[in-house]
Amino acid sequence: MLDIKFVRENPDLVKENMKKKFQDHKLHLVDEVIQDDLDLRQTQRQADDLRSQRKSISKEIGKLMGQGKKEEAEQTKQKVAAIAEDLNALSNKEDALRAAVQEKMMQIPNMIDASVPIGKDDSENVELERFGEPFVPDFEIPYHTEIMESFHGIDLDSARKVAGNGFYYLMGDIARLHSAILSYARDFMIDKGFTYVIPPYMIRSNVVTGVMSFAEMEGMMYKIDSEDLYLIGTSEHSMIGKFIDTILDEKDLPYTYTSYSPCFRKEKGAHGIEERGVYRIHQFEKQEMIVVCKPEDSMDWFKKMYMNTVEFFRSMDVPVRTLECCSGDLADLKCKSVDVEAWSPRQQKYFEVGSCSNLTDAQARRLKIRVKDENGKKYFAHTLNNTCVAPPRMLIAFLENNLEADGSVRIPEVLRPYMGMKEKLVPVR
Repeated sequence: MLDIKFVRENPDLVKENMKKKFQDHKLHLVDEVIQDDLDLRQTQRQADDLRSQRKSISKEIGKLMGQGKKEEAEQTKQKVAAIAEDLNALSNKEDALRAAVQEKMMQIPNMIDASVPIGKDDSENVELERFGEPFVPDFEIPYHTEIMESFHGIDLDSARKVAGNGFYYLMGDIARLHSAILSYARDFMIDKGFTYVIPPYMIRSNVVTGVMSFAEMEGMMYKIDSEDLYLIGTSEHSMIGKFIDTILDEKDLPYTYTSYSPCFRKEKGAHGIEERGVYRIHQFEKQEMIVVCKPEDSMDWFKKMYMNTVEFFRSMDVPVRTLECCSGDLADLKCKSVDVEAWSPRQQKYFEVGSCSNLTDAQARRLKIRVKDENGKKYFAHTLNNTCVAPPRMLIAFLENNLEADGSVRIPEVLRPYMGMKEKLVPVR
């Protein structure tokens, strides 16, 4: 969420930013919120004036009573009562205007960074850099669920009976591989100096609306019936929520966390064959990175974070590339975002396995996460998040890139301690 003062003083910049994000349908919000804010401030001034009048008149009542002028005192009390009624009406108006300002401000997108390429959707994202040589072996690579089935490692049919589409049973070596990747990711991030955290898997509505836009919430979150709780779509939600309504000491920054959690997502809509299996699902697990820092440090952390993901994937012999998200592909709270994509030898193209985002102070404003410097001055923190690894998609990249012609799968050296020192997985014959 932007600063209302910034919107008030820079309406044309805010509108231009909306146009760059191809959100012309929201342009009216800028003028409306400026008018609502003006009305709110005028209402507050009127209320302050009445409170001042009430205070002065109330003092007169005491004097009149002391002088024995009861009739005049009663008349003065009636004036106070009339002012109280007017104040009550102004208070209701104030609440309504404040709610209107808040609702509209939460729909106005964050200002994108000047370096963000302008484009309408993800088809106009821009490749930044490649890491590792993408290759295509001289043998056919099966679909990822077929590879898993060769190890008796997945059961989609039983999962459909139990929970419906978008769920799975992982078993045997594939389940162990899934857990091994998460354990390695945990230790990888700890070695980078991040603090390991296991957060709550449910959050309240005020946290949900603090960490994401309304559109994202409707498209992603599962609501718990009869309770003010939502299942998290990523541990970023509860990790940033950890700081809600706090004043942080500047000397304690940055906070660098790596968090594990299951994730739950609606994932609405139909998808092609390559997004079936375990690519786009309702439940998965993930190792995340979260940083809360000073504004001047956030862009440095932004690059460090997505390069951590690049290094993690390369350590397991998976070629990757980084992709700069264009303006139209940025969610409302994001100032800048880079996706990490893994190479798929089967599809002979890259596919998304992680995303790193700098939200500047947009989340912090919604959640009231402030920092106090050595002089006592307060300002809003910057928040960032990044996927280290989400094993369902990582499994696809891992299996395809480490598959041998005989159907076995190489286990990179870094992963062997988590796999009982196995050097390869052998299909069940």
